[in-house]
Amino acid sequence: MSEQNDTAETAGETAAEGVTEPGTETEGMAEPGTETEVAAESGTEVAAEPAGDSAAGQPSASAAPPAPRATRSLRGALRWVAAVAVFAVCGAGTAYGVTRVERTDVPGLATLSDGRWDYPELVRPPLPAGRPAPFADSNKAAAHYADLRQLVLPAPNGATVDEALAKDNGWVKPGTFLAEYAAKEDRDTLAGTFTDRGLRHIAARGWTTPDGTRTRIYLLQFDTGAVAGDVQQRNFFGYDQAPYPLRGAPSTVADSFPARAKVPNVSEEVYVETKPYGAEHVRQAYLVAGDVIGLVVQSRKGGTKAVPFQQTVVLQEQLLG
Repeated sequence: MSEQNDTAETAGETAAEGVTEPGTETEGMAEPGTETEVAAESGTEVAAEPAGDSAAGQPSASAAPPAPRATRSLRGALRWVAAVAVFAVCGAGTAYGVTRVERTDVPGLATLSDGRWDYPELVRPPLPAGRPAPFADSNKAAAHYADLRQLVLPAPNGATVDEALAKDNGWVKPGTFLAEYAAKEDRDTLAGTFTDRGLRHIAARGWTTPDGTRTRIYLLQFDTGAVAGDVQQRNFFGYDQAPYPLRGAPSTVADSFPARAKVPNVSEEVYVETKPYGAEHVRQAYLVAGDVIGLVVQSRKGGTKAVPFQQTVVLQEQLLG
C-alpha cells in the first residue's frame, strides 16, 4: 500500500523547504547534503642533539673535543632534510585522504542524486491590494485571490514545456482537463458537475523531463472552499482506487505520503497504477486547498519514479497552502 513511503520519504522532507512569501528570502530547492570536514594535522619536532654523555647528568671524563665547524653544518643540513621529508610524507597523506574519501562526504563536490528534480526557487505570487491570504481568519470563503496561473508549479530545470497546455497563457478549457479521463461517461459526468457547481476556470502546466517522464498539473477554481471540498468528496475521492480511471491507467490502488510530508490546509488523495502497466506507468494525486482542486499526473514508459512524483505534489501543495 505504501510504495511511496518506502522510496520517497526524503523528497517530502526537502520539498518542505522551498516556498517563500513575496519579498522574503529562502534557500530555494537546493538539495540538502551532509557536510563532513576533512582535515589532517601534521607536526614534526626535531630533537636537539645532546651536548655529550648525560647518563648521570654530568659530562664524561673522556669527553670528545668539540666537533669541527664543518661537521656541525653537515649535521644541521641533515636535520632539515629529515624535517622536509616528514612534512612531504604528511602532506601527501592528507592529499591522498581527500581523494580517497567518498565524493558525497567532501563539501563542495557533487553528491549522488536521490532522484529529486531541480526546481527553481518558488515564490508565492503577490495578493491583490486589500485581499487576504486563502486561509486567513478574515477569508471565510478560503479563496485564492492571487493569479491562479502563478500558483501552478513551474517546470524543473532541463524539462521541455508542454506547449499544448501553455498556448492560452496558462488557461485551459474544461475539455482539455476532461481528456485525461478514459471513459466518455466519466467525462460527461464531470462536465455536468463543473457546470452545476460553477467551475470558474482551470490553470495548467505540463512538461517532459529528459528521462521521458511526462507531468501535467491542473488547478480547478470554484467559488468557495466549501464548494471545492464537496466536489472533491463526491467526484475525486476513492477509498482504495481512483474513482474515474485516467487514460492508460485502468487499474489503480490508493497510496499515501509520509506524515512529515503533509502540508497544512491541503489534503490529497494519491493513486498509483497497478501491474500489468499499459504503454506508460501512471501516478496521480488529487489535491484540495480552499477553493482550488488540483490534479497532478505523471506517466512514463517502463515506470514512474516515486521520489520526483512526491516532490512535485508536495511543492504544488506548498504553493496552494
